[in-house]
Amino acid sequence: MGRLNGKKLEGRVAVVTGGSSGIGFEAAKLFVAEGALVYITGRRQVELDRAVTEIGKAARGVQGDVASEADRKRLFETVRADNRRIDVLFANAGVGDFGPIGTITEEHFDHIVGVNLKGTLFIVQDALPLLNDGGSIILTGSIAGVKGFSDLVVYSATKAALRSLARTCAAGLKERKIRVNLLTPGTTDTPIIAPMPEEVRNGFAALAPAGRLAHPIEIARAALFLATDDAAFVNGSELFADGGAAQV
Repeated sequence: MGRLNGKKLEGRVAVVTGGSSGIGFEAAKLFVAEGALVYITGRRQVELDRAVTEIGKAARGVQGDVASEADRKRLFETVRADNRRIDVLFANAGVGDFGPIGTITEEHFDHIVGVNLKGTLFIVQDALPLLNDGGSIILTGSIAGVKGFSDLVVYSATKAALRSLARTCAAGLKERKIRVNLLTPGTTDTPIIAPMPEEVRNGFAALAPAGRLAHPIEIARAALFLATDDAAFVNGSELFADGGAAQV
């Protein structure tokens, strides 16, 4: 899987969950620009179709929710039907709702854990039969996994769990030389953040010495690094792309 014409993912196949907007969308665009064929998933068909159109002919869209076994099966059946194997899995799909201790319901817990932890674990496991040896798996974390945001109890717990998942999967897949890393963004200016009150957005921006929210493309560039041979000796690690928010 060498580079052609200077493109870092030439001839490779990537799967990006949560690829219809935000970080996943920018990563899918960047992967395609670097020569990959990319399958993206999203829960809403209209947004998914729009993303595929914008990314271009090297993108394939498969509607689905990573928390759904049937949807995960359909995704990988699509890849298999195209006679493809996977080189990069960017398990990016996630959800987050506010919920301080004392207000958490089982419905809230089940929804966030179902997508962020269960969905991520099983999207990785379900991908393994199609994943090439020497491939790269990238999980999307959050600075909430290492900081104490009182309003994000369950969300933070799931993102902390993904740090452990990256370590254990890296150890478990060492014979296949599949790298597993956690990409941890700071608060990023995505559609999830857009509806928040300005004072909340400003508060998140102030957490980072950079003094602003991240742009999705900045996180996507970090994902590209982890996806390529540039990160050949990076495994079981956590890469912070947070503007320093979790570091000071």
